[in-house]
Amino acid sequence: MSPSIQTVVINAQPIELCKLLKIANLVSGGGEAKVVISQGLVKLNGQYEFKKRKKIVDGDTIELNDEKINVVYKAQIKEPKSLTKTSDAKQHQSDKTVRKQRKPISF
Repeated sequence: MSPSIQTVVINAQPIELCKLLKIANLVSGGGEAKVVISQGLVKLNGQYEFKKRKKIVDGDTIELNDEKINVVYKAQIKEPKSLTKTSDAKQHQSDKTVRKQRKPISF
């Protein structure tokens, strides 16, 4: 039986292998991800990988059982701030940072 191929898009790289397995829904949680990696059930680019926090980047291929994952990085593009003008009073008010006063610590 040939493995089914799934594409996983990540927004930041690198990502840890155990986190990627969770994102791809190949495991139910982080603990399970760490166990399957430490038991040698995961392949990274055709080689067995035993490092739980191995850094995964764009173009890497992960295999677990009959599942195969291709990792694709897609950068998030930030939109520029609006070019509309605001009044000076509103601009000045938005530039201020509001700080809460801290309560004194008693021992």
